[in-house]
Amino acid sequence: MLNTNRVKEVFLNSLARSEENRQPYSHWLLSSVLPADVAGSIACLPFPPATIDRYSGKRNSEDDQRVYLNAEMNSRFPECSVLAEALDSADVRSALESRCRVDLSGSHLRIEFTQDTDGFWLEPHTDISVKKFTMLIYVSRDPQLYDAGTDIFDGDRQLVSTVPYSYNEGLIFIPSNDTWHGFRKRPIRGIRQSLIVNFVTDAWQDTWELVRPRAA
Repeated sequence: MLNTNRVKEVFLNSLARSEENRQPYSHWLLSSVLPADVAGSIACLPFPPATIDRYSGKRNSEDDQRVYLNAEMNSRFPECSVLAEALDSADVRSALESRCRVDLSGSHLRIEFTQDTDGFWLEPHTDISVKKFTMLIYVSRDPQLYDAGTDIFDGDRQLVSTVPYSYNEGLIFIPSNDTWHGFRKRPIRGIRQSLIVNFVTDAWQDTWELVRPRAA
């Protein structure tokens, strides 16, 4: 049953159990992030993967095909609405601030649904300064994607670790000038489905992407 309070409860339990790794920067690994029916429903949203002739190593190569859990999407799909409401709740914001040592006051929630296919890659990068918080939630059940998790790099852009890709598991980090991450070129055996969750500042220009509309 799709229920905002149940999503909050499951997520808060996952966050409380999360494992913090401090090398090369603090990041948290989560499991059983969402109720299974919600994660499964998100994975079944009726949108095809982006069609890209050649990936650039940046997500903006697929800008015209990106999918956001914005106001229009949340009005169409109940699973998107309950997820957005739960993650944007005061309880979840407070728990994230405490667990991840971050100030989310005045920030706005942005959620993107991504479906990466073979050929996709992301160069090592740090998130732009208007992002105050980043979380990835992996929602594909395909066991062949076990090695398709996010790559963590040190300040010299050397690989430190790869987050395991597994259904309904995730990663949190607080963007800064040393939070290097990406996705090295390697085969993707299936469709790498993920949710990218950000809290962003008022400086975010593409306001239509946000969960709650606001004036630009």
